[in-house]
Amino acid sequence: MLNAKFGIEIEFTGITREKAAKVAAKFLEGKYIEGGTYYDVKKVKVPDGRIWEFVYDGSIRTQVSRNGRRVNANRDYSVEIVSPILTYRKDIDTLQELVRRIRKAGAFTNSSCGIHIHLDGSPHTPRSIRNFVNIIASRNDLFYKALEIKNERMRYCKRMDDILVEKMNRKKPKTMREIEDIWYQGYGSSRDRHYHESRYHFLNLHSFFNGVGTVELRGFNGTLHAGKIRSYIVLALAINNQALTQKSASTKKPQIENPKFAMRTWLNRIGLIGEEFKNCREHLTKHLEGSAAWRFRRAA
Repeated sequence: MLNAKFGIEIEFTGITREKAAKVAAKFLEGKYIEGGTYYDVKKVKVPDGRIWEFVYDGSIRTQVSRNGRRVNANRDYSVEIVSPILTYRKDIDTLQELVRRIRKAGAFTNSSCGIHIHLDGSPHTPRSIRNFVNIIASRNDLFYKALEIKNERMRYCKRMDDILVEKMNRKKPKTMREIEDIWYQGYGSSRDRHYHESRYHFLNLHSFFNGVGTVELRGFNGTLHAGKIRSYIVLALAINNQALTQKSASTKKPQIENPKFAMRTWLNRIGLIGEEFKNCREHLTKHLEGSAAWRFRRAA
């Protein structure tokens, strides 16, 4: 479950890109590099050769803390960390500590910030991509409640399109080209545009077909809480593993009398079991109603 390669993009404000990159360079024992370009990229090259980028993102509402109050700031305070390719066992502790260092340096998030997780697309097949679509579609409602996706961010991580899901399962595409054609159906713009409209969904396959070859999950609010970020990564890796290993996945939405119990039992089923993932389960069920221990209300 945890073996897949992934990357993460973390949006925040409160400090400048330059300061964030220099904090990272010190912690990672890397070299700070001025990147230039419109996105004013700052880079950190670490001893193993990997590069962390700190880029501008126009969707971030830039702020800075002054005398205990958050006030508007210029575009230098728009920061998105773009990680290199990571693996869970090797890199999760480093990533979490980097997030803590950046938060301690004065960074914070607001409702305009998000987190995007990119999963290695190379092992995927037409069957597993259809599974991925169905897993997300069947639990859309539960995910949006559990992750408390803010209204301000809904335009950047829309729910799965019902028409797309229906076509995907009626046609049962056997090739990636067929899936790609279904994904882009209904859009007027060229599919090779980087900022294609189809990318702004909880599950983004535009990055898979015409980007960097990754399956992207965009449904995470911005945070600099290291434990929450770990939980989001584990959830993404677990869903990815289910898509790859299941023979099929249903689009049917489960009956949910008790959302907290439903989420906990589903997390257990996809691999988030035992003490190692206890904190992940707590973060991912915290905002749901009901009891994690009992499906139905206990009799008096």
